[in-house]
Amino acid sequence: MTARKEFATVALWATNMAQPLNGIGAWLAKVEEKLAEARAGGADVLVLPEYASEQWLSYAPAGLKPTEEVAWMAEEGRKALEALPALVERSGVALLAGSFPVEAPGRDPDGPPHVNRAHLILPDGRTIAQDKLCLTPGEKSADAWNLNTGSKVELVEWNGLRIASLICLDVELPALAAKIARSEPDLDLLLVPSMTEKQSGYSRVFDCAKARAVELQTAVCAVGCIGSVAPDGSRPNYSGAAVFTPCEAELGFDGRFAAVPGAAETQGDGPMLIARDVPVGMIRQIREGGRAEVWPGSWDADGVAVGG
Repeated sequence: MTARKEFATVALWATNMAQPLNGIGAWLAKVEEKLAEARAGGADVLVLPEYASEQWLSYAPAGLKPTEEVAWMAEEGRKALEALPALVERSGVALLAGSFPVEAPGRDPDGPPHVNRAHLILPDGRTIAQDKLCLTPGEKSADAWNLNTGSKVELVEWNGLRIASLICLDVELPALAAKIARSEPDLDLLLVPSMTEKQSGYSRVFDCAKARAVELQTAVCAVGCIGSVAPDGSRPNYSGAAVFTPCEAELGFDGRFAAVPGAAETQGDGPMLIARDVPVGMIRQIREGGRAEVWPGSWDADGVAVGG
């Protein structure tokens, strides 16, 4: 691995889902624009929200049923994955292309054929796939998207950074974070694409992302969708973008490095937060050097009893 970076710049695009598209080419053109904007801002990586693919439903065939949406988005996703690596290579900026359904076997080979997968596409030609591990009721419902689950947290080393991704609900699970802390304690960036319908969901994901920054002693970067792809507002999204760091005096005390506030509606393509010079080197030194005020390190509760 190359020398570890001391600073990382992260771009987070809180996509306006109410902006209609006329085909996958229009979406790819927008992504290319945002990659160029991210590059101009000095970003190492651009992160899109969970189910960025739902914006594609603005040009889906009329009468597409909820039970048919996943397979249709998976087909559009194949087209997107054919084109995205070239855009990333030209820009030199890594891209977490949100997430979208992919046909792939899960832990249960007799279960549903699709997973919710985030793709981290790197300028060196690699693509790292991260499947969502814990699903919402709608994602599991046979009357809706009927998805399968992943079974592994992937870690990648690139450009002097160690990066992992957790999709939305996955970042809310302390047991998963504790397992990551024991197995992969040396993270620089945890990327969290999300999609939340209400302010309550946004608050759960983003507040838990901040907690993970404390628990893992790393920088956590979260971004979600804003607005409804349906003109009648029947598919609302409420979110924003933020970069969290451990709550340490050296890092500014409150753990909020940069943020775009949550919102139910927005203008244009949606806000893009460029968080410049996230101090991943200083965080690493605090994590490794025992400089945190009270952090106990990779701690589990295996020896703790509960109850009478």
